[in-house]
Amino acid sequence: MARYIDEILQPGERVLYSTNAHWIFYFPAIVAWIVAGALFVTSRQPMADGLVLLCLVASGLVALAALYWTFKAWFHRWTIETDVTNLRVVHKTGFIKRRTFEMALDKVESVDVDQTILGRIFNYGDVTIRGVGEGIETIKTIASPLAFRSSITTR
Repeated sequence: MARYIDEILQPGERVLYSTNAHWIFYFPAIVAWIVAGALFVTSRQPMADGLVLLCLVASGLVALAALYWTFKAWFHRWTIETDVTNLRVVHKTGFIKRRTFEMALDKVESVDVDQTILGRIFNYGDVTIRGVGEGIETIKTIASPLAFRSSITTR
């Protein structure tokens, strides 16, 4: 499947910067995989048969939840595209139900970055783009928000 930006580029338009949702969306899955592994290792330790069975069942249930969260995070990241071209900013979400946001670079009034402490540490944050007469659009949990902002504001 081709990227959305490749399908909509105008003649003479080129992609300057591309980014995606940050990998932090995988965090619940990572924690669940660690817990599932720890429960499985615990079930291999010498203890009562009832506890072994309980640890194995709990490990399996947590692994199923981890698998669900892994797929959900992957699908979320796969269906989001955010690009800056030499003419506009393009943000696409969705797979079957698609939502797109496009704003010409000359209509961008300001670009605000909001990062939490963890966002500063792991380099993710929310970017709000304010357009002249075109409203406000916030892109949530984007990777490298400062580089994204710089690609919009430097011309």
